[in-house]
Amino acid sequence: RYRRLVTRRGKRKALVAVARSILVIIWHLLADPTARYHDLGADFHDRRINTTRRTNSLVRQLESLGHTVTLQPAT
Repeated sequence: RYRRLVTRRGKRKALVAVARSILVIIWHLLADPTARYHDLGADFHDRRINTTRRTNSLVRQLESLGHTVTLQPAT
């Protein structure tokens, strides 16, 4: 989470945001005795990426920089 936020918000705000997220998790775990923490995994956000949307975004970025883009499937 820190790495994703630091590029947009800066180091200090990203650190505070991560600390707040941890505190919210702790509060939920303490407030509900039946709650259990389930780690989603390090690649959770990578698995959620819509590849078509990401591809279109990268193509638009390259075209805005003056490149002509031709997509070919990887073999």
